[in-house]
Amino acid sequence: MKSLTIIFIALIALMQYPLWIGKGSWFRVWNLNHQIDAQKKINTDNQIRNNVLNAEVTDLKQGFSAIEERARNELGMVKQDEIFFQVTNHEKEKKETEQSDSSSEKR
Repeated sequence: MKSLTIIFIALIALMQYPLWIGKGSWFRVWNLNHQIDAQKKINTDNQIRNNVLNAEVTDLKQGFSAIEERARNELGMVKQDEIFFQVTNHEKEKKETEQSDSSSEKR
């Protein structure tokens, strides 16, 4: 009877091995679930970025207002017979100049 109990305990232990340590163990499943969640978040972020880019491409293909806006912001272009005013902050420029002068003197 004692040997039969030991055999049953050994069989139960052998049956539990794949559940806790083997290829389909709980830890591996938990780890894979976390990897899946992380990948889903990355996919969602990329999908949002792709939607924004698709909307921008569509706008560039269909309308000239987006092209004009980009030309104005990125290239500084102005229309013909249009007056461009640039407002600067002299105090800010003076501070930046003083900081760059003092950093070059320290060298």
